[in-house]
Amino acid sequence: MKAAIMAGGKGTRLRPLTSNQPKPMIPIANVPCMEHVVNLLKRHGFEYMLATLQFMPEVVRDYFGDGSYWGVRIEYSIEEDPLGTAGSVKFAEDRLTERFIIVSGDVLTDADLGKAVSFHEERGAEITLILKEVEDPSEFGIVVVDDEDGRVKRFLEKPEEGEVFSYTANTGIYVVEPDVLKHIPEGQEYDFSEDLFPKFLEEGHPMYGYVMDGYWQDIGNIGQYMAAQRAVLDDKVDGVRPPGEQLREGLYVGSRVEAKEEALEGPAVLGDSVRIAPGARVGPHSVIAANVSIGSGASVVRSTVAEGSSIGEGAELDGSLVGRSCRVGPGVRLLEGSALGDEVNVGEDATIEPGVSVYPGKHIEEKADVAEDLTDESGV
Repeated sequence: MKAAIMAGGKGTRLRPLTSNQPKPMIPIANVPCMEHVVNLLKRHGFEYMLATLQFMPEVVRDYFGDGSYWGVRIEYSIEEDPLGTAGSVKFAEDRLTERFIIVSGDVLTDADLGKAVSFHEERGAEITLILKEVEDPSEFGIVVVDDEDGRVKRFLEKPEEGEVFSYTANTGIYVVEPDVLKHIPEGQEYDFSEDLFPKFLEEGHPMYGYVMDGYWQDIGNIGQYMAAQRAVLDDKVDGVRPPGEQLREGLYVGSRVEAKEEALEGPAVLGDSVRIAPGARVGPHSVIAANVSIGSGASVVRSTVAEGSSIGEGAELDGSLVGRSCRVGPGVRLLEGSALGDEVNVGEDATIEPGVSVYPGKHIEEKADVAEDLTDESGV
């Protein structure tokens, strides 16, 4: 079987993290999200993968190449204009001539794909949706299936308050027969959830839902992104292990790291060539990427610092995100849920209040108290 990886999204709700990079390349525990997907597919025997790309396709293609590093074959289908989830697969129809599986390039999961394929075969399905029980279904498609055989009985994409009739969510992972593609119009934007599934339900096509066990997290917003990183650090995702040497339980460290072990409290991940000055602390649920420096007396807890950034002396990061090549000055406070895009410069003793996003390239003055988002349209 082949696998189609849907990796064309811009990830607008993840900005500023996705302002300068495609959503599937956002790192989870220092590994691009899509790489976790490639590894999942490889573990389940999928060795041919077709990635559908649209936004910044060269970033994905340059990183993965032909897939040989991972022991797989990766090809690419690049759209000039967005075609929607179903439209992008239709665009690659000539390379999907046998049964295939679709996986989003921006999810973290340990779903048993083999069991899902067996379920699909046993029922003679045209398409099988892999489903997951969730606490809050408002951001997903929700599905009701027949208790006896799993046939889809009802479907609604992203229900409003009062419309929730199920807590079984559509994960965006599908097992598909090639004839399904004949029902998708060519050359126009068309979506599986909003267009094809309601049509199939109305016309009585054999569409089934397989309710998975295990872990699944859509990386749709910053809160979900942080939750996915915590899950990896807490060892809740089967088959996913952070890179680096495991110094002790939950603590992974790359090569050429300069840090005293007592300054590190796991679970945490440190990339290659990280430098942590004496007196600094990296606390639980932190992910520090390669070539990051953390100054003396600084505290980084429940936070993510991307590649090439520096954290000044005495700075405090608590539940925050720092993009690539940022300069966070001495005494800066980055509070819960705050996020810096790439190449942001934060002046000494400034504060970024909870939940505030600062888009790439912004400069924050010394002692500033930033309580509102600084977007592309904002002044600096």
